[in-house]
Amino acid sequence: MLQAKALSKRYDGASVLEGVEFHVREGECFGILGPNGSGKTTLLKLLSGLERPDEGEATLDGRPIAGYKRKELARLLAVLQQDALPPVGFTVRDVVEMGRFPYQNWLGEEQDAAASTVDSVLDCMGLTALASRSVDRLSGGERQRVALAKAMAQQPKALLLDEPTTYLDIGYQIQLMDLIRTWQRDSSLTVVAVLHDLNLAAMYCDRLLLMDGGRVVAVGPPREVLTPARIRSVYGANATVLPHPTNGAPQVLLESGVPAATSAATSGIIS
Repeated sequence: MLQAKALSKRYDGASVLEGVEFHVREGECFGILGPNGSGKTTLLKLLSGLERPDEGEATLDGRPIAGYKRKELARLLAVLQQDALPPVGFTVRDVVEMGRFPYQNWLGEEQDAAASTVDSVLDCMGLTALASRSVDRLSGGERQRVALAKAMAQQPKALLLDEPTTYLDIGYQIQLMDLIRTWQRDSSLTVVAVLHDLNLAAMYCDRLLLMDGGRVVAVGPPREVLTPARIRSVYGANATVLPHPTNGAPQVLLESGVPAATSAATSGIIS
C-alpha cells in the first residue's frame, strides 16, 4: 500500500532523515514512534506528498507519490494534522463538506449528491446535533471528531495522522482512537499514525516503526519493538514492560531514576 524506499531529507544541510525504509500493508494500522526531533513529522510529510525527499522515494499503490496529481492523491490519501481545522467562522457541516473537495469540478460542484455522504459521516461521528455550530465553539474532543469527519468525507484508502491525541484528555484519546479503529476495520482503511504515547500505540497499532536521530531503530509488532532495552536506548528512560491484563498489548511502566549512561554523561553539568 505505502512504501518508503531509502528516504533521506536534509534542511539547511542538516540531515533529518537518513535511509528510512519500511512498507505499510493494506488495511493495517502502522504507528511511528520516536523522541522529539527523530524525524517522525518530516517522514509523514514525505508520505503525504507535502514535501519531497532529497533521496529515495515514497510510493502509494506502487506509484511514486510525487507522480500523483493533487486531487487524484486526495481521493486516495487523507491527512489529519495536529491543528487540522480552518479558522473561525465555519460550521461543523462546512468543515466536513470540505472533505468532498477531491470530487468537485472547477466550479466546486460534484456530479453525485454529496449531501448524503456528509449526512452519513456526521451521523457516524455523532456530530449531527452539532452540524450548525461554529467550530470555534467546540471542545477539544469535538474539534478532533470534526477533523476526523472531514477526512472521512474524503473516502480515502489511507489515513495519515500526525499526533492525533495531542491536547486531548485520556477519555477523548480513547474515544478518538476507537473511532479510527472502527473506520479502519469497516472499510479496510490503511492507517499510519505518528504517536507519542507508547501505550496507546501498542494497543491500537498492528506494527510499529521506532525512530531515533532520523534513522530506523526497529520495525515490527509492538511486543517486539517496545522492549526495556530499546526504550532506554532511544528515550533515555528506564521502563518495565508488561502485557495489558485484558488485551495482552505491551504496556510501558516508566521507572524513576536516570539510566547509568545518561547519568554519567550529565554528571559534569549537574555538578
